[in-house]
Amino acid sequence: MAATDLARLEPVDLRQVWQSEPEDFTPWLAQPDNITLLGETLGLELDVESTEAGVGPYRADIVCRDTADGSSDGALVLIENQLERTNHNHLGQLLTYAAGLDAVTVVWIAAPFTDEHRTALDWLNLKTDQSVNFFGLEIELWRIGDSPIAPKFNVVAQPNDWTKTLRVATGQGREISETQRQQLEFWIEFDEFLKSRGDGIRCQNPGARHWLYSSLGRSWMTFACVISTSPPFVRVELALDGNDAKAWFSLLENDSESIEEEVGEELIWHSPPNRKRCPSPNQERS
Repeated sequence: MAATDLARLEPVDLRQVWQSEPEDFTPWLAQPDNITLLGETLGLELDVESTEAGVGPYRADIVCRDTADGSSDGALVLIENQLERTNHNHLGQLLTYAAGLDAVTVVWIAAPFTDEHRTALDWLNLKTDQSVNFFGLEIELWRIGDSPIAPKFNVVAQPNDWTKTLRVATGQGREISETQRQQLEFWIEFDEFLKSRGDGIRCQNPGARHWLYSSLGRSWMTFACVISTSPPFVRVELALDGNDAKAWFSLLENDSESIEEEVGEELIWHSPPNRKRCPSPNQERS
C-alpha cells in the first residue's frame, strides 16, 4: 500500500456515544473488556467490585480491586468519571470518596484535563507515600472512515514509582541495610527490564525485600521471583492457592516431563501435605 492510500484517524465526540456519564459511560466502563483496557493502560489488573458505591450520602462511580498480586481481595481502586473538562467539584468528590473508602489507588477520568488539575494530581503523588497512587486519564474516541468507534485512554498524571519507592525505603525515620539497598536496586532494574521487553509481564512495585510477585491473570495463581545472598541463589516460583490448588498441582505434575523439557531445566515440585498453597514448580540458580 502506498503512503498516499493511508487513512486518517478522526476524533468522535464523546456525547455521540455516551449521552450520560452515570447511565451510559460508567456501565460501559464497568464491563469486563473495558475495565481490562483501562487496567492495561494503568498497569493494573482490575476486578469491578461495585458501581455507584455508597460513601455516606454520596456515590462513587466505580470501585475495583487490583488483583495483580494474585489475591482476589486486593487493594481498593476508586474510579471517578467525568465526560467533560475537569473541575474543582470532581476533585473534591475524588478525595472525599478516596478517604471514605480508604482506597489506595485513585483514578480520575475526564475529557480533557486542565493543567491545574493535572498539577494537583502530580502534587498529591509527590506528597503521599508508596501506598497511595493518583492517576489522571483523558478518554478519547476515534475512528477510521466508516470503521467502528474505538476508545483510547491517555495517561496525563501518574505516580513516580522510582521516587516514591526510594522515599518509602529510606525515609520516614528509618534506614535500610546494605543488603536491602542492593535488593531495592536489583528489583528496580529488574522491573525496568521487564517493561522494556513489552511482553505483558507486570510485577508489583519494587521494594527493599528479597521477593517480587507477578500476576498471571488468575487470583489463585502467583508467579514469584526470589533472591538470596546466604546461600546465594535466584529462584522463580509458581504458587497455586485455594481449594483447587492440589488438583491443579497434580495436573501440572502429571505433565512435568514436557514442562521441564519446555523450560530447559529440572524443576522442584513441592506440595505441602497440610496446606492449600502449593509453591510449585521452582528452580534455583546460584
